[in-house]
Amino acid sequence: MKKCRVCRKPFEPFNSLQVACSPECALQYAKRERQKAEERKAKEQRKWVREQRAKLKTRRDYVKEAQQAFNAYIRARDVGLPCISCDRMPDDNGLITGSRIDAGHYRSVGSCPELRFEELNCHAQCVKCNQHLSGNTVEYRIRLKERIGEDKLAWLEGPHEPKHYSIDDLKAITAMYRRKKRELEKMREAA
Repeated sequence: MKKCRVCRKPFEPFNSLQVACSPECALQYAKRERQKAEERKAKEQRKWVREQRAKLKTRRDYVKEAQQAFNAYIRARDVGLPCISCDRMPDDNGLITGSRIDAGHYRSVGSCPELRFEELNCHAQCVKCNQHLSGNTVEYRIRLKERIGEDKLAWLEGPHEPKHYSIDDLKAITAMYRRKKRELEKMREAA
């Protein structure tokens, strides 16, 4: 005796390969197996496409991903804090005077790329200050000095060794800041 794989009733098979007790159960079983096979094939196809896209990625794509993860972490870290340049507080929607929050760098990525992923160099800033006022650096410096202190500000403004990130470094940076953002959000939810 065997159990039918569809209705789970015991039955006596005609041969050792029979898995269903009736033609109706056999059709249902075949349909279910066909769906599973299609799902497996679709999963393999998605995996193949993902691998092919990863092969086509350039170093610039990895830098962009790492920067997005870093900026998302900075915005999550500074939730509820005012814009570092103009001191305007975000409203309930996280907007400052109708604009969203950016992760604004004190020393710009163009002028000092080695500080691109330095947390002391980047803080929540409204779009107006960051994009329209080119960072509003004079006001940024005043409030940054209050927030991180004179010593750290002097370090930020000093010379730095150039950094050359490999693709593996950029992948690690992306993963680290995504993880840090998730941990920060979990801590906020628990509180």
